[in-house]
Amino acid sequence: MKDVSYDAIMSRKAEIIKAAVGMDYSRFESGSIAFDYEGMMKATGFDINEVRRIQESFSIGHTPLIELKNITALARKMAPKGKGARIFIKDEAANPSGSFKARRAATSIYTAREMGYKGALAATSGNYGAAVASICAMAGLKCIIVQECYDSRYVGQPEIIEKARKCEAFGAEVVQLTVGPELFYEALRLLEETGYFNASLYTPYGIIGVETLGYEIVEQFRDRFGKDPDAVVCTNAGGGNLTGTARGLRKAGCSAKVIAASVNLSGLHMASDTQFNRKSFTTGHTGFGMPFSTWPDRSDVPRSAARPLRYMDRYVTVAQGEVFYMTEMLASLEGLERGPAGDTSLAAAFSVAQEMDEDQCIVVQETEYTGAGKHVNPQLAFARKNGIDIRFGDPKDETPGTNIILPAHPSLIKARDVDIDHMRRSLIKNAIASVHHAPTKQDMEFLAQEVQRDVPYVEKVMAELKK
Repeated sequence: MKDVSYDAIMSRKAEIIKAAVGMDYSRFESGSIAFDYEGMMKATGFDINEVRRIQESFSIGHTPLIELKNITALARKMAPKGKGARIFIKDEAANPSGSFKARRAATSIYTAREMGYKGALAATSGNYGAAVASICAMAGLKCIIVQECYDSRYVGQPEIIEKARKCEAFGAEVVQLTVGPELFYEALRLLEETGYFNASLYTPYGIIGVETLGYEIVEQFRDRFGKDPDAVVCTNAGGGNLTGTARGLRKAGCSAKVIAASVNLSGLHMASDTQFNRKSFTTGHTGFGMPFSTWPDRSDVPRSAARPLRYMDRYVTVAQGEVFYMTEMLASLEGLERGPAGDTSLAAAFSVAQEMDEDQCIVVQETEYTGAGKHVNPQLAFARKNGIDIRFGDPKDETPGTNIILPAHPSLIKARDVDIDHMRRSLIKNAIASVHHAPTKQDMEFLAQEVQRDVPYVEKVMAELKK
């Protein structure tokens, strides 16, 4: 019998992950900060056409591109004369599991089946669990979803409980945990015990699956309008959504501006038991978006394939109240009821569109299914039970964990810019701290790619950090 104590499992982490992912990450390492990122992505053996074939075999992809004409008209009423870009959404709720993460799961589960794994495991409280469970059902594989679900009082958020229900509906075994360090431990323990495939959100298999989303957006725009979109807004949490979409845009030869959007939950700690239920969103927020952007390799694989700072041109945040308001707006003006993940980007797009010219186009690249727990009403009712003050006013005055301020007028919906240069500096600082020697020339070139800048920029930041 192996020792399954916390310390013992964590000491075997590298060998457990290697056996469960089917990829030897050491092949891409330099022994320092740098690693062969593109080599790791190519190691899947899939090009974009093969990924599309795999996804089509699971009835995934080719989702509708919908112009939000009524919401665009409202945005133009708020905008200066001549401003107000056309707003579109890519309706990823049309995928079998109800979100874009079906694309992410398809390549992982296909790989697991081809490699002979009997089942797959994912550690997630979000839509990805439902996607993995759905495709495992199609592929004839067993599935375990490990979900961080409750606080220490065993109280769970309606949105997370809804996602657990969805996973179970597809036949997955859902292991529900309280918030804390046991999530990663339990996932590792179960991977070792079962011998299942680690369908991590952050493997190359997962990220390359999202590339088709960006690629399809470009194809659909060119077919319908004879041009590319001007901007694409991606809800940003762990970074895979933005990374995969942006890579797909680039592979299609599109230079659209890539805008990251997150819900502002500053001041709340995502691993805090007392603060866990004082947030009203479980993903797409700054509690994941900021740390995973500035140090991607905090994930459950040795090297994350989600590296958003390589691709984002702008990062904005919106308030919780603005997302709830946009969810209602989408339903009442466009007849589309969708969940909060995509509506985070929609709130940002509604604001950003007002800065753009009328002949330009901005795309929200995902929607997600809605359900009993994801609906506005149960989420706001849960917030009230946890002492959150809910009122109408100006969302700029919202304090996460204290209140939710719904816009008193749509003109108050404002995307707020994040200082990306500060984030770039944080990534470089984190990278330097990860080694015990001076960065090599290869490290410097790698960091320049990581932050979309040149080597002199990295050298300048390093010099300033030494002061």
